[in-house]
Amino acid sequence: MHLGHAYAALFAWDAAREAGGRFLLRIEDIDAGRCRPEFEDAIYEDLAWLGLEWDETPRRQSDHMADYGAAIRVLEGLSVVYPCFCTRGEIRAEIERAGVAPHGPDGVVYPGICRLLSVDERESRIARGNAFALRLDMAKAVGRAGALEWRDLKAGRQVADPLAAGDVVIARKDTPTSYHLAVTVDDHLQGVTLVTRGDDLFHATHVHRLLQALADLDVPAWRHHALITDSAGQRLAKRNRATTLRSLRRAGTSPADVRAMVGLD
Repeated sequence: MHLGHAYAALFAWDAAREAGGRFLLRIEDIDAGRCRPEFEDAIYEDLAWLGLEWDETPRRQSDHMADYGAAIRVLEGLSVVYPCFCTRGEIRAEIERAGVAPHGPDGVVYPGICRLLSVDERESRIARGNAFALRLDMAKAVGRAGALEWRDLKAGRQVADPLAAGDVVIARKDTPTSYHLAVTVDDHLQGVTLVTRGDDLFHATHVHRLLQALADLDVPAWRHHALITDSAGQRLAKRNRATTLRSLRRAGTSPADVRAMVGLD
């Protein structure tokens, strides 16, 4: 964990304690290719060093694929998902051919290539063993759910605009869920009433609110907080070799020092 992770954890812990609530730890390990037991152990070690205690056994997402599968079946029953057989290269080529790339809050939006396939063509490709992801037919899903709102404790009432995200992936053949689907289902099953996370995920909440409406899931409040950045103003990330809590600990930094470094002293 780095300082950005520490800030997110401390922010959530403080919010839970101030409200007399529970602080829940979730291990979001659906990407089996990147997750390791030693990484999970390091999270526990870093959080304990910060003085944080969680109120239930951590929910490990890889242990609950059946829950996400049940949610997918609900969406399939509503006919708001479709198989997408496109590779990244094919999507890129289609965008280049069209000469225009529709953009959403997270970048280029999927151009809907496989949304137009017939049922027979979809079934034929699946029968041939073609790899595919499941995408949410966003226009159809929004039409079924109708107008939606959600509440952020800092930004106030929000009118949900999931259409801006395009037809997001909700499951893949090698990873039978997605971040969007997994956290939405988990929040419902764990009785979460307040989701705290970084401003970089603000727009994802529009998608999550839609999934809650479609699958009849509970709706929490949200609190999106600022991100911790480096001296150049860039968001801290492992890929940028952000300073880890372990290295700070070895250098003699205290948990109180970390709180001060992230502005929570």
